[in-house]
Amino acid sequence: MEYVSSLTGFRFDGRRPNEMRQIRGEIGVLAKADGSALFEMGNTKVIAAVFGPREVQNKSQQIDNQALVRCEYSMANFSTGDRARKPKGDRNIISYSADHGSKYINTFDASFSGKNLKQIDIFLQVLQADGGTRSACINAATLALADAGIPMRDIVTSCSAGYLCSTPLLDLNYVEDSAGGPDVTVGLLVKMDKMTLLQMDAKLPAEIFTDVMQLAIEGCKAIASYIREVLLENTKTLECMRGS
Repeated sequence: MEYVSSLTGFRFDGRRPNEMRQIRGEIGVLAKADGSALFEMGNTKVIAAVFGPREVQNKSQQIDNQALVRCEYSMANFSTGDRARKPKGDRNIISYSADHGSKYINTFDASFSGKNLKQIDIFLQVLQADGGTRSACINAATLALADAGIPMRDIVTSCSAGYLCSTPLLDLNYVEDSAGGPDVTVGLLVKMDKMTLLQMDAKLPAEIFTDVMQLAIEGCKAIASYIREVLLENTKTLECMRGS
């Protein structure tokens, strides 16, 4: 398959190499969660639910000067047409769940520090998978945390980029991701200019890696701008409803 046309320079789905799939976010999608969000990146769809902040239920899990963040990640059995059903104890799912929550610990405002530390539970489910599920989960969780009213010093966004046909490509879909080329996933605190995630599945020469990583960073920044627009729009909507 020709992933990037040698004639037009477009990818097989019509995007330019540095063009992201269409993204869409919506908050408040679950009535019984403290915060919730649906986030879409192309055909990848993820729903996130946040419960908390609340007092730490198991005091043995309490960590000094940190909020306890627990995360549970799962994929719906119908999320892909060719994915075998994953058992509840799948190692990749357990590892991802443990790793995901840690990305938010240092983003919370200082009001979460001190003796009365809080617990926050994040639940993520992939409804439809078409590449970039890890990034979509991070972006969905960020929106859900904001919807829960949890004060954060910065927001975490994520995007991936790959390298196919000697070309850096932003935001790989499933077909591109399955081609076997190197890809880099970045998680970024945009205002603080700090990475919370850097994952690469294959080796790249240093100069190419820099280009691919920078493309993923630009994707993170674009997603951060969009998330702020979603949150601002919902703030305006609430103000209009209160004034009506």
